[in-house]
Order: sequence, then C-alpha cells, then structure tokens
Amino acid sequence: MTDLDDNKIRAVVERIAEKEIGVVNENPFIIRSNGCAACHILFTLANKMKISEQDAADLLSEVLLDNNQLNDQFIEMVENVHMKQRTMGLTFVLKSREAKDRRIESQFKNTLNETLGDASHYGSEIVLRKLIMSQIALELAQNIGIDYHAATEELYYYMRKKDTETHTELMHLIKSIINKTEKNRK
Repeated sequence: MTDLDDNKIRAVVERIAEKEIGVVNENPFIIRSNGCAACHILFTLANKMKISEQDAADLLSEVLLDNNQLNDQFIEMVENVHMKQRTMGLTFVLKSREAKDRRIESQFKNTLNETLGDASHYGSEIVLRKLIMSQIALELAQNIGIDYHAATEELYYYMRKKDTETHTELMHLIKSIINKTEKNRK
C-alpha cells in the first residue's frame, strides 16, 4: 500500500484526479457508453502512478474524504456522465432473450465465485459489508431512478461526508448479524 501520509503522494493523487475530472467534464464521451466515470478516474490514477487498482482506490477514497471540494467535483462528474449524458440499459434491452440469459448467467456465476473468494481471503465481515453496501446502492438506484454505478458513487460520497457515523452503523449491523448467526447455530 502506498503511504498517503506522504504529502507529495497526496498532491499527486489530487492533481491527477482534478485533471481527469476536468477532462471528463470537458468531454463526457471519453467514457465509453458502458463505462464508468469513477472507474475511469481510478484506472487513470493506477496507470499514471504505476500502482495497483486497489491501492489507487484506497488513495482516491482517502483524498476524496479529506478534500470536500474535490469530492464534490468528483460526484458532479459521475452524476453528469451517468445521469445526464446517457440512458443506461438500452443495449441490454435490445438483445435477444437468449443473449440476455447468457449475460445474466455469467454475472450470476461470477458474483457467486467472487463472493466465495472474498469470504475465503478476507472473512465474513468484509463480505457482509460488501453485500450491505450493494443492497443500499441498489435501493438508491431503484428509488431515485439512476444507474447502479451512479448510486454507488452517491452512497460513497455520502459515507465520506459522514465517515465515522456510517462506519459505526455498518460495523454495528455486521456484528449483530454475525452474533445472531452464531446464536442460531447453537
């Protein structure tokens, strides 16, 4: 993991993020029609800094947590690309039923395998956190009529603003679920 306490690294992360947000805002079409604006920033950061995607995600999250102005610019960019510039889902709707079923089956199997892998490598708390976050983002997407990527970024934006509060609530829920599961086994 790259040390974010180093002010030089923090400045590099901020500079790259600011520049790429500007590039996307100037021309939102550089994000492919099925691409994600947030992922574009993340991958650009990983490539330019020559670090892993996970390290880039951690660095970007920390910088956005500490820099409210950049955080606001980031979420505005995501909203512009995912909500204003495109209508999601049309490419899926236009596919044949068989193609739709193949896509769903592939996603279903991949998600099951990834979840099992996460549980094996990181433990049940991380898997529960991921599932809870996915559920919240999905409900946001459904209830306010936006795509899932945008809903996820909106959720993370909110959570960065209320970091301690949301972390405490999530961890309380996760511990409660684990405790109830253990009691049911006995």
